[in-house]
Amino acid sequence: MAQASEQAFGRRLIQGVEEIGFGGALFGESIYWLLFGRVRQQPVRLQAILAQAVQIGLQALPIATLLSATIGIMLALQSLYTLGLFGAQSFATIGIALSVVREFAPLIIGILIAGRTGSALAARFSTMLINQEVDALRVIGIAPVRYLVAPALVAMIVVVPCLTMWANIVALAAAGLVVTATLDISMLAYFTDLMAALSTNDLWHGLAKSALFAALVAIVSSLNGALAEGGADGVGRMTTRAVVQSIAAIVLADMIFAYAATLS
Repeated sequence: MAQASEQAFGRRLIQGVEEIGFGGALFGESIYWLLFGRVRQQPVRLQAILAQAVQIGLQALPIATLLSATIGIMLALQSLYTLGLFGAQSFATIGIALSVVREFAPLIIGILIAGRTGSALAARFSTMLINQEVDALRVIGIAPVRYLVAPALVAMIVVVPCLTMWANIVALAAAGLVVTATLDISMLAYFTDLMAALSTNDLWHGLAKSALFAALVAIVSSLNGALAEGGADGVGRMTTRAVVQSIAAIVLADMIFAYAATLS
């Protein structure tokens, strides 16, 4: 029994290492086509990138706005309540500003993109693979990674930080409604305190994380789509797996970012 468990663990470990290597290969090949696709007469089409950007960004704006406003209000309520226990409600703005810009906005947008766009990317890739459309692309001389992965990767890395910036604005504005009503201050005073609490490094910290999260979602989703097999059941299984692994990768990367920030 113990030997069987060890063998199963060893197989899972080897499979995990192989998948990480495959993901790295997908990322490297995507970068290759972005840099040398025009030389190989297979450029990554701007039209494909724009189509992905519309799906990732514009179509996600309503739900991103709703989630960001909700997070801002909840964070403001909790900060005011917690600091109120110590009579320090006037310092709530500092905690709200740093938490939203450095942590919550990149994290909530990353998870949203993983669930919304990552699942769609994995489902598209896996469906095309099972229907042998990927093989058809190869037969007619089109590199599947250039056609399927590279446009999504570029679109995500560009659009997700923009969504994160929008989430910052919405969350801080929504939090401001609660803070100004509770502390009886003007919105101008609230935003003045925000500007004093935040620095350019804080903003770039959050945007850099969101770009990393975007790349992780694109690669993990494409990886799972490329590993699909077994018909419709395989599509559903790998789509679910892509979302779970993308969120896990985002949380792990966020933890590493937070730890690195404490050392700097």
